[in-house]
Amino acid sequence: MSDRRDLANAIRFLTVDVVQKANSGHPGTAMGMADIAEVLWNDFLRHNPANPKWLNRDRFVQSNGHGSMLTYSLLHLSGYGLTVQDLKDHRKLHSMTPGHPEYGITAGVETTTGPLGQGFANAVGMALAERKLAQEFNREGFPVVDHFTYVFVGDGCLMEGVAQEAASLAGTLKLNKLIAVYDDNKISIDGETPGWFADDTPARFRALGWNVIADVDGHDFDAIAAAFTAARRSPDKPTMICCKTIIGYGSPNKQGKEEVHGAPLGVDEVTLTREHLGWPHEAFVVPDAIMQAWDARPRGEKAEAEWNALFAAYRAQHPALAAELERRTAGRLPEEFDAAVSAEVERILGGDPVKQPVRKASNRVLGNLLKGLPEVIGGSADVSLSTLAWTGEARSITPEDFSGNFVHYGVREFGMSAMMNGMAAHGGLIPYGACYLVFSDYSRNAVRLSALMGLKAVFLYTHDSIGVGEDGPTHQPCEQLVALRAIPAMSLWRPGSELEALVAWESAMKREGPSVIVAARQDGAVFAHKPGDLEGIRKGGYILKDAAGKPDVVLAATGSELGLVLEAAKVLEGEGRAVRVVSIPNGNLFARQDRAYQDSVLSFGTPAVFVEAASPLYWYQFLKGPGTVVGVDRFGESAPGPEIYRAMNLTAERVVSEAAQLLA
Repeated sequence: MSDRRDLANAIRFLTVDVVQKANSGHPGTAMGMADIAEVLWNDFLRHNPANPKWLNRDRFVQSNGHGSMLTYSLLHLSGYGLTVQDLKDHRKLHSMTPGHPEYGITAGVETTTGPLGQGFANAVGMALAERKLAQEFNREGFPVVDHFTYVFVGDGCLMEGVAQEAASLAGTLKLNKLIAVYDDNKISIDGETPGWFADDTPARFRALGWNVIADVDGHDFDAIAAAFTAARRSPDKPTMICCKTIIGYGSPNKQGKEEVHGAPLGVDEVTLTREHLGWPHEAFVVPDAIMQAWDARPRGEKAEAEWNALFAAYRAQHPALAAELERRTAGRLPEEFDAAVSAEVERILGGDPVKQPVRKASNRVLGNLLKGLPEVIGGSADVSLSTLAWTGEARSITPEDFSGNFVHYGVREFGMSAMMNGMAAHGGLIPYGACYLVFSDYSRNAVRLSALMGLKAVFLYTHDSIGVGEDGPTHQPCEQLVALRAIPAMSLWRPGSELEALVAWESAMKREGPSVIVAARQDGAVFAHKPGDLEGIRKGGYILKDAAGKPDVVLAATGSELGLVLEAAKVLEGEGRAVRVVSIPNGNLFARQDRAYQDSVLSFGTPAVFVEAASPLYWYQFLKGPGTVVGVDRFGESAPGPEIYRAMNLTAERVVSEAAQLLA
């Protein structure tokens, strides 16, 4: 058996050599946390490199993702198939070892980290998912969902507000199988942190309801192991292990200094570090004995085999539960889902159209779909009733009871969104979370990371425009829709009817990737859908109302503004104009349709007026000839919603006037 320091030094020198070869990277974190990582991965972490997606594996998240070589070294050494060449390709185009850990690229990476604090919040979401699934599926003698979530965090993570939000809720919910390790090295990019980060971190986390193990020597293997042992025994609190470490440990001239944080050591310092730590091996060489000691595959295969035997016995006694758990963790929707959607379509098409807020329409279809979707876990940032995220099927999750399906996140939009990403990455749950659209700005980076990772999460936003009214410009979004639509791989719905809301939720449940659903607080338009509209809605845009023959003008809108263009169409038709009305509830999806479909809907070359109570910038891409966009390009006012629409000249009369000018 190799000496523990030698095992840890393998991490250090893989890191040092890789960063030096790349001439880019962050060696300090990996060098400083190598001893902690060695203890965790060799003595405590339950995982199987041969099956990185094993359901009951412990989750490991490196929130301080700039130090990604710590993760890559661990994956290489423990047997995940990451080769020496992969390490040498660090930060190169299409490599398996990008600058920050990326979900879906490198086997064993549980979530994309780098934007500090979010990995920590992801880990909270993972621990919540474990607790929820354990209560739902475990039975006496069968702990089939029973694993820990470990997360490494640095000073930068704990300075970010998202970490505070998530930590507060983790303490409240008593997520005792969440174990965080704080790399307390007192260094960030600008230098020594006491000048700008003087928090008493142990006291802070105790106040948040955490079990805190303070003043652990991060280079004392026995102390580290004792801390993990104690943390795993915490009965009712998450644990924060505060480790005192030396950034760049082992570098004679740079350890403990900012300069080792984000730059190669330099050729001479690499040589000195080898001498200082007694590592005589050439670059990228790890002796066979050390590689063998690190190989986690034998014990991982044994752990998974034991769990497989447990699950086989569980399946024999609880076949329905076993099948349900397998379905959900495989990401398959229930077989009955399409039938439930069809029933909703029939209900909507068979009823009379009613005047109602779009958020109410969304609430109704969501509540009906949830009856057959036990994997969906909802939530809101303290506005469950005003966003109508709370449905008739909702039941609150509490610290004592995780059998519910709704998380009260409190006023924590960013924390909510990042925790949702953690739940989605964990598997077995489909999260949705709600707040007002204007406050999507608080959480947009988590929404972006959801798209980057391709996670199935649903961000529900209401109070979507100047229609918010009296609350004024602070609560009236104008630029948020275009900002969210601009996120690559996003799917943003702004439905204007109950049928469009239904398709939005159907799409969100089926697509691999996140969805944004924007459901207005104000009333939507009152009109009857045709059965043929369904196919067009699913394409993101369609002809809602058409003229006989080629139209003279096309009026296109989304959401509650459909009412404006339908009213304008009546006026123009009364003047003898042939008018086509187009609804585009999902511009992202419509833009992905082939050009022929887009041209057919928008009647290529026909004058068009696009209308939305938001920034007009997004819609110019769809103009297929002469046209204009009627939108909101300034902050709003405090007054009743209809009055603001008139004050900002967002009216049917304006639409008629713009159309008339195009036709003159």
